[in-house]
Amino acid sequence: MASTAGLVPITRDFLAKFYDKYVFSDLPEDVARLSTQLRQCCNSLLSQSPKKPGEELMVSEMECNPPHKIDENLWKNREYIEEILFLLDKAHWPKKLQAPEDPADMAIVTAIQRLDTEVKNLLKSLQSFQSENNERIFKMIVTYMPQDFRGTLLKQQRERSERKQQAEVEAVISSGGSIRDKYGLLWKQQMDRRRQLAQLGSATGVYKTIVKYLVGVPEVLLDFVRKVNDHNGPMEEQRLRYGPPLYQLTSMAFGIQFFLKLWWRYFDECELPKDDLLSLLEQSIKVYSSEFKRFLTFIGNVFENSPFLISAEEAGAIEPNRYDDFKETTIPAGKAHEVLLALDTVNSYIAWDFKLTSGKDVGFCVELIGQSGQSTAMFPYKRCESDQGNFCTPKAGTYRLVWDNSYSTFYKKVLKYKVDAFPPVIETTQLDVPNEGNE
Repeated sequence: MASTAGLVPITRDFLAKFYDKYVFSDLPEDVARLSTQLRQCCNSLLSQSPKKPGEELMVSEMECNPPHKIDENLWKNREYIEEILFLLDKAHWPKKLQAPEDPADMAIVTAIQRLDTEVKNLLKSLQSFQSENNERIFKMIVTYMPQDFRGTLLKQQRERSERKQQAEVEAVISSGGSIRDKYGLLWKQQMDRRRQLAQLGSATGVYKTIVKYLVGVPEVLLDFVRKVNDHNGPMEEQRLRYGPPLYQLTSMAFGIQFFLKLWWRYFDECELPKDDLLSLLEQSIKVYSSEFKRFLTFIGNVFENSPFLISAEEAGAIEPNRYDDFKETTIPAGKAHEVLLALDTVNSYIAWDFKLTSGKDVGFCVELIGQSGQSTAMFPYKRCESDQGNFCTPKAGTYRLVWDNSYSTFYKKVLKYKVDAFPPVIETTQLDVPNEGNE
């Protein structure tokens, strides 16, 4: 297990300086030129007859800006690439192309088969990029995990979660869902994970306790997942630097998809020269594929070298004190301090963390209070200056945590403490940072 001592999460200021070393060269003018031509052709095709069902929605999407997040744009590009491949499949060609007689149609068929191979290779590149990035992030997390059963449980949970999510996607597809439905679900799954991580990192009770005490994730990683996606947080610097070229490519991918869909729909009645349309399609796919692969290579290099955790000195900050959000109480000489927890379910968890800020030691124990008032020791009495622990409750009922200073005649003790209680854990949260490197 790698040590996190002295480390804090990356900051936006740190990334701003770090990204100065990684400059993405501008997209060629062909991207803007071809994107404009695709839009113009779409408008020309739409003007030939009343819009058909579904086209109004696509026109609206063509007018909208791409998503703001880097990883959402990557998923959108993957969605559009699959839509393009769907249209390039022979089963979805216009009837004239499925049994071509005209030499011009035969030329289109030959070109489509070549383009299909190129787009499939692009899809593989994007899938590989996302998969490798996910694995890299998970391996980073594992290096900071305890190298015992808890690390194994996290890996097993990740595999279960992935199988469950894949089953949800397959269910959408088997029920007749569209490619758009599929990617809508994939993005929802990712956002659900992100919300869980935000809860996990910001909570002082249930989720944080599960991960910190039971799974063993260090506090600094919890701080990382809590802060990384804040508005104007670290990832906003990434979007500012590398978002604009990706947004252009996302718009271009949608333009190719929409153009191809409209050309197929209006193929028989199209007044525009087929040679010109084919040339536009070939150029657009060639430029888009080349530039998107270049962006993936570049951003992959940035992600691979970007740290998640840095020293407090690098961050220009002081490492946060884990006791800052603890309660504080003074225990007079000859007295004790108690916390009562009422739990309605068996196999709930109780966890504690405390230290004395004044005094040598304090007695500590955890007891189960029976209905008749008798107490049963759950955690044996001991005297200590600080302690951190947890246990699974064997029964429902009231549990009492006691900090005992009754043995002291003259000295008070000042105690900082935090206690958490939460219901049985059926499935721990998957610690998974999204594809945007850290977003």
